Amino acid sequence: MFMNQPAVNQPMNTYPLWKYILIVFILVIGVVYALPNYYGEDPSIQISPQKQAALSSDVEQTVQTVLLESNIKYKKIERDSKMIVVRFSDPDTQLVAQPIINKAIRDAYGDEQYIVAMNLAPATPQWLRDLNASPMKLGLDLRGGIHFLMEVDMKTAVSKRETQYVSDFKADLKKERLHYFGPINRSPAGGVLVKFRKEETRDKAYDILKERYQDLTFEKSDDGEVYTFKASFSAQQIKAVRDDAVRQNITILRNRVNQLGVAEPLIQRQGAERIVVQLPGVQDSAKAKKLLSATASLEFRMLNEERDVQVALRGRVPRDSEILYNDDEQPYLLMKDVIVTGDHIVNANSGMDENGMPQVNIVLDSKGGTKMSTSSKRNIQKMMATVFIEYKTDYVEKDGKSVALPPRKVETIINIARIQAVLGNRFRITGLDSSSEAHELALLLRAGALTAPIQIVEERTIGPSLGKENVELGMLSIQIGMSLVLLFMLVYYKLFGLVANFALLTNLVLIVAVMSLIPGATLTLPGIAGIVLTVGMAVDANVLIFERIREEIRAGSSPQKAIHNGYDKALSTIADANITTLIAAIILFAVGTGPIKGFAVTLAIGILTSMFTAIMGSRAIINLVYGGKNVKKLYI
Repeated sequence: MFMNQPAVNQPMNTYPLWKYILIVFILVIGVVYALPNYYGEDPSIQISPQKQAALSSDVEQTVQTVLLESNIKYKKIERDSKMIVVRFSDPDTQLVAQPIINKAIRDAYGDEQYIVAMNLAPATPQWLRDLNASPMKLGLDLRGGIHFLMEVDMKTAVSKRETQYVSDFKADLKKERLHYFGPINRSPAGGVLVKFRKEETRDKAYDILKERYQDLTFEKSDDGEVYTFKASFSAQQIKAVRDDAVRQNITILRNRVNQLGVAEPLIQRQGAERIVVQLPGVQDSAKAKKLLSATASLEFRMLNEERDVQVALRGRVPRDSEILYNDDEQPYLLMKDVIVTGDHIVNANSGMDENGMPQVNIVLDSKGGTKMSTSSKRNIQKMMATVFIEYKTDYVEKDGKSVALPPRKVETIINIARIQAVLGNRFRITGLDSSSEAHELALLLRAGALTAPIQIVEERTIGPSLGKENVELGMLSIQIGMSLVLLFMLVYYKLFGLVANFALLTNLVLIVAVMSLIPGATLTLPGIAGIVLTVGMAVDANVLIFERIREEIRAGSSPQKAIHNGYDKALSTIADANITTLIAAIILFAVGTGPIKGFAVTLAIGILTSMFTAIMGSRAIINLVYGGKNVKKLYI
């Protein structure tokens, strides 16, 4: 028969061994993963292959040669299977070297083989890298670069989708041999209108198209001898079209940023119609703005060779045609029907033809290749035009401010050629003015055309020197705040203040470690403000505990009991205050954008780490000093 043994009484203010081991383990992990931030980062240029291609072995030699010839000093060149990193001593040398390396790589290996991007490479020792320890990422306001806030033109997004349905309806009705009356057009109020002379033809076309295009809402109407139906989007479908436009534009912007050569860009949605683009390390805002906001696309159309363009210029334009001009303002009469659009382009690169003239080689997807093959087979020895399309934004002065007008569509013929044979999914565009124009066109087509025009509504450029100054001032604010708090705690609470100071420094180390461990976390100026606020909140928790201990001593409690009651009674107050602040930080992160999110992240992390250091960490030290001992007086 077994008897229950009486529990051994644990001395007051002592922790079991496992708690000490846990605290030491967390502290060691915090120091290890915060340590990379001490070593900092080197301004660098990274060369990486596009589309997961293999890194050529002679790229490193090319980089070394061009830097030597340009008399540009660098710290070292590192290479692995994925990229080459060239480290420099300062950002000014990095800015000088980037265009030189970019040109050398482009001349040696072509336009689309490698991405040359400016970056900040961690100077972390190898043993820390082996532990996947790296410094926390710095935001645009601390690194320097360009910030754009862009707005998507939603009216154009919806109208482009409706225009596509106009073309699809024509093709389907022609295939079914159903004759409609007049042109198929977009309605001014939205939707696509199709008219017929006969009611039975209308009803048959209505049934066929309604079955094929179930995402549209169809509605019949009669007007005397004309029978009509209208296909339109519901409010829910319009919202879906707009959401698709923003998502697709974000994807295309990411592709274009890759072409620009930017390491660790930030491209994310803000609200219903806006996109935030942050490009760390980029200083040429004109080039970035031109590339990101360009809406270049292509259309391939047949010339209307049966009608005289001069007659059309006098006002007699056929319903199935329109007049467009080339760069020399020469008019041409083109068919409205589009053979293939830029949406079907999967690759484009610039080069030279057999006569040494610039050209762009185009590769279409399977659907585009089929359309081009079918059309060219029907039009052997006829002329086909390549139409370059872009949306331009004009600005007017209003109340002393520059106000953007709605984007306008500009269509220019860049090439006209006779179809000599059946074309497939590969062909070329000639007639370009220069190799730089061919390179830029290939870059835009390769990155993809924006689904809808975007307008830059806000632009900020932060220089590398200003970013460095922001870091220095932010760190100075933390150092001043910490120094004043540490001095106050030491003078006012003596030995207990020394313990609180150690807990405070540990808290700062843990915040940095957590920020370095979270993949998407970025330190910004508001984030530094959140850390400074956390320092004050961490001290506040210790002040509550120490004042409770003083109250217990004044009430006549023994030192051991005063310590025990001080920590226990202050716990609920500290928890309530920190939990409510944590909820506020979570709400700020959920509904806030940009700077607000940066503040909320560091605040939330700081609250969690400060509760650990102020309650568990500082008490562990106090327990080591006083726990289980015959204490006569507390130095508090």
